[in-house]
Amino acid sequence: MIFHFFQKILTYFPYILKLRITLSDLFENIHTMIQNFNNLNENEVSKMLNAIPLITILIAGADDKIDYNEKKWAIKLANIRTYSNPDELHDYYSQIGFNFTERLNKNIDSLPQNNISRQQKISDQLAELNAIFPKLDSSFNAKLYNSFISFARHVANASGGFINFNRESMAEKIWITLPMLEPVLVPMEEEEVEE
Repeated sequence: MIFHFFQKILTYFPYILKLRITLSDLFENIHTMIQNFNNLNENEVSKMLNAIPLITILIAGADDKIDYNEKKWAIKLANIRTYSNPDELHDYYSQIGFNFTERLNKNIDSLPQNNISRQQKISDQLAELNAIFPKLDSSFNAKLYNSFISFARHVANASGGFINFNRESMAEKIWITLPMLEPVLVPMEEEEVEE
């Protein structure tokens, strides 16, 4: 039975090669896969998908070195969030988890090595999300914003401290609330329902 399965795949392999679909082509059209991104153009979708890798670098590199434990934990956390999130965020984190390590490394390589310059560039790139958030459904928008803040806290707590106390460095505390992002509040009607 397994043999037949592979035999069928090999039969279609030349046709698959002719399509020449690459992963980057697939990700350029990802907004159709994330229902809440239907109102966004490709550039905006790309910025939203790049947010988690940038947040990782911002927090992990806040003290001038990207700690291995923080990077490792961010990769693990991105994968955990593919299945342990509110339903609205599932598609988003599934796409993040699919190529998170690749995006993270690509960003690390392309950003300035100087800490101050790197942090400022990341801050500027994340600030661009402020123009995108209003295009999203308000409930999804608030949950995504809160997940960004939560992700930053988790990365900051991945290493450092003494016997797991005071794990966030002073440099990380400056960035942990993602001050470049305008706070997104949960819509009033949802707050009343949750109480």
